[in-house]
Amino acid sequence: MHYPDFFDTIPRLQMHDPLADFLGAAEGGCIEYAYLDAVKLAGHSCPTVASAYWLTCLALRALYGATLPERGGVQVTFRDSRVSGVTGVIANVVSLLTGATTDTGFKGLAGRFDRRDLLAFDAEQPLDIRFTRKDSGAAVDAMARLRDVPADPQMAPLMQRCLAGDASADEARRFRVLWQDRVRRVLLEHATDPDIFVIRHVD
Repeated sequence: MHYPDFFDTIPRLQMHDPLADFLGAAEGGCIEYAYLDAVKLAGHSCPTVASAYWLTCLALRALYGATLPERGGVQVTFRDSRVSGVTGVIANVVSLLTGATTDTGFKGLAGRFDRRDLLAFDAEQPLDIRFTRKDSGAAVDAMARLRDVPADPQMAPLMQRCLAGDASADEARRFRVLWQDRVRRVLLEHATDPDIFVIRHVD
């Protein structure tokens, strides 16, 4: 699989999954996720997928500090409904990384490792996503202001030409480059920008 080189420069997320440890899927339960994993899940790379990946990384870092976050140990709620805008796309990426699911996840073994009912929508909360540790109750709210990372002015007309089937091979190539360059800027140039990626501890 060939993909943009910058994918490999995006920090990876290290998780501890007690279920993976228990069943021998990963030694010590240590699982590593890369942005490419989110891309494979979604089937594409875009600012929405990028923000879902990075917001989750930042939220888990804020909740766990220097210790490994526990996969399956975090409840995630969304302010919007699951069918509103890109909420579903974001939720899929968040679910991949955290293990949180609605009622479709793993049912557990002898009361342990249950991944169900850790993902919910239509929650009353100030920001788009809330991540809450099951063990301590510590929580952070999160959102991404992607509009503050504007696309190149050429991108929209090139996209329209591509969608209409009127773009030349060079124009289609240029569109793809500009599209992924915005993703690159979101994830690399603004990775530590608190005005783009908002993380707030819940009192």
